[in-house]
Amino acid sequence: MNLLIIDNEKSQRDSLAGFLKKRGHALATVSAGEAGIAYVEKHQVDVVLTDFRMPDKSGMEVLEAIKALNPVVDVVLITAYGTIETAVEAMKKGAFDYLTKPIDLDELELLLAKIENHRNLVSENERLREQLAERYQLHNLIFQSREMAKVASTVARIAPTRTTVLISGESGTGKEVLAKAIHFASPRKDRSMVTVNCAALSDTLLESELFGHEKGSFTGADRQRIGRFEQAHNSTLFLDEVGDIPPATQVKLLRVLQERTIERVGSNQPLEVDVRVIAATHRSLDQMMKEGTFREDLYFRLNVVAIDIPPLSGRRDDIPLLMDRFLIRFGEENARGNMQFSKEAFDLLMKYDYPGNIRELENIVEQAVVLARGNVVTSAELPSTVRQLPLENKPVFSSLSGSFAEQVAAFEQGLIRQALAGTKGVQRRAADVLGMTERHLRYKLQKYGMKD
Repeated sequence: MNLLIIDNEKSQRDSLAGFLKKRGHALATVSAGEAGIAYVEKHQVDVVLTDFRMPDKSGMEVLEAIKALNPVVDVVLITAYGTIETAVEAMKKGAFDYLTKPIDLDELELLLAKIENHRNLVSENERLREQLAERYQLHNLIFQSREMAKVASTVARIAPTRTTVLISGESGTGKEVLAKAIHFASPRKDRSMVTVNCAALSDTLLESELFGHEKGSFTGADRQRIGRFEQAHNSTLFLDEVGDIPPATQVKLLRVLQERTIERVGSNQPLEVDVRVIAATHRSLDQMMKEGTFREDLYFRLNVVAIDIPPLSGRRDDIPLLMDRFLIRFGEENARGNMQFSKEAFDLLMKYDYPGNIRELENIVEQAVVLARGNVVTSAELPSTVRQLPLENKPVFSSLSGSFAEQVAAFEQGLIRQALAGTKGVQRRAADVLGMTERHLRYKLQKYGMKD
């Protein structure tokens, strides 16, 4: 670390400098507060050790000036016993810690080690945050289908706003991934998104989880607890499986969305919260409203912008890209570089219906990579549910010649021809078989120059 010592007493400066140099630290020394501030302005400094009482500027003034110049510089105050209270106040304003005179050099060494560990942790957290943000950037949503292009377009338009979003789709379609993409493309991205799985908690626990509780508010509440809404203040709260919220909690959630305030369980004190809510469900909330198990007013509060993620079987254009991404990822994670699929394995994976959607495809590819004997994934490494597909009744590639895009295009044309043959040319029925809209089917026919 790069250290700076600011002290008007030469003997103190020299003593500290000699000790720290022997410990391998790069350091500089100055005799006045103004000189120290000027040095930080022009040089890379990690830690400043500054005396509290100096003729030109106090340690508090030095602290404030340095933090204004560079907030990541850690400042340690050196103070006499009589000014400890002032030093503690300085810590509230950003000082990392303080030392009392005469300085215990062992204590100083432990403090610098603590600072270094803290800086490493902050650096690592920032690196992980950047990786996480990059992972969920909109351009990292993996798709080429028109269905998902529409979804991505909606996400790009709503992400900068604070509007509430309701994401629906089957389990495994990537609802949480989409919620994170919205969050990391929003102005709230610098704060962590908070997630609650509403289906995983009992009625009592869910209410406490969302809104928090006061000590003694119910049996077992031995301390105050901050709820997820408070944790998500100025950030995003993702309510996964919102259709599983019980009726009593639905009423409280509606009030939060309307008034933007919460009350902890056992309290009548309202607390203001600024939270963007993104909800997701695999259930049909329309049907639940008809059955009386989901409040209509809450539905309309949640459903300001609706995003429906189609199942993977309904956007087969995306399967090759997902296969390729998972193959690369799990190959790298398991030190199995340059992995590829055999022709038969590729055909089987393209024809499978994926009732578990993207999550199932991800698991299948991970298993195959781990089990593969070499760098080629064969059909033998695929689950029995995939291997048992009747290849003789499905279109396959006649050869592996041509580019990847050409092979996928040929495969799509084969699927379309088979669907049209099986439905005697009725495009609406063929589109249903293929899991796409009739309009999308007509687009494919025109794209490939097939008879309309």
